[in-house]
Amino acid sequence: MPDVAVLDHDAVLAAVSPREAIDRTRDAFLRHRRGEWLMPSKVYLESPPHGDFRAMPALGDGLAILKWISSFPSNPARGLPTVLGVLLVSDAETSEPVAMLDARSVTALRTGAVAPVAARALGRPGAATAGIVGCGLHGAWTARCLAADGYGPGICFDPRPEAAEALASELGWSVGTREEALAADVVCCVTPGAEVVVDTGDLRPGQHYNMLGADGPGKAEATISAVVACELFCDEWAQASHGGELTGAVEEGLVTRDRVTDLGAVLAGEATGRISPEATTLFDSTGLAIQDLAIAAAAVAAWRAGRVEAQTVNI
Repeated sequence: MPDVAVLDHDAVLAAVSPREAIDRTRDAFLRHRRGEWLMPSKVYLESPPHGDFRAMPALGDGLAILKWISSFPSNPARGLPTVLGVLLVSDAETSEPVAMLDARSVTALRTGAVAPVAARALGRPGAATAGIVGCGLHGAWTARCLAADGYGPGICFDPRPEAAEALASELGWSVGTREEALAADVVCCVTPGAEVVVDTGDLRPGQHYNMLGADGPGKAEATISAVVACELFCDEWAQASHGGELTGAVEEGLVTRDRVTDLGAVLAGEATGRISPEATTLFDSTGLAIQDLAIAAAAVAAWRAGRVEAQTVNI
């Protein structure tokens, strides 16, 4: 068996730039929409009361991946990241293991990259300013990807002032209140999803909201009334309706499948984005394995081309 590359957190981030992450993420949605990439449903394994594990497989472009990742909210108190895991890459023709990647960095990149992909497809023409609510690892990469795609200036808000200040300083953006961040053209909520941060009164005509934090059952960053007041889009209905920002409204019978449009359909030209410049659009991102595949494929390509170094192991 050939050596297997091991790309750690820093190696993955060095291998894939925000610009490449954005382009590959957009392409992943299109390839999946065309049926070229396969993605079985995400599997959750609860580990009460600590958190949950998720198993996320996908196949495309000659590679098969399985991301085994966790969300353990109490980890920071133990000196550990909330999100930890590993992403396995295999050759889709021979099944030989190719690489093991740090799943935390892959998740951060693909979470950040989908923000400008959705904003370009669903945002108001001319939308420029950005608001970031939650400036942790995923919030930081969301902001970096938005900046790489031309959005800004931006407002950064986080209950931890030092996190907002560090991100704002890096990008030349500003630190602001929650309300100021929520007043931007493109608003990205990237919190753990344990507390609501957006209510109906926060919505403004013409805005676009990327809801990136509610990626499992019981999580929500917006009130049900705020969700219902928006034009609704999602990455995948099956996930979003059962463990995303839409779930509460779906369970209350206030949102049905016909009210929600898949982002992939909009990107492919099969469906319309926003209905008017004055509409408020909301994209529910629960995180798809095809996005992870896109980032993993880019990282493996960088390693094979010698653009990034990796350890190797023989299994």
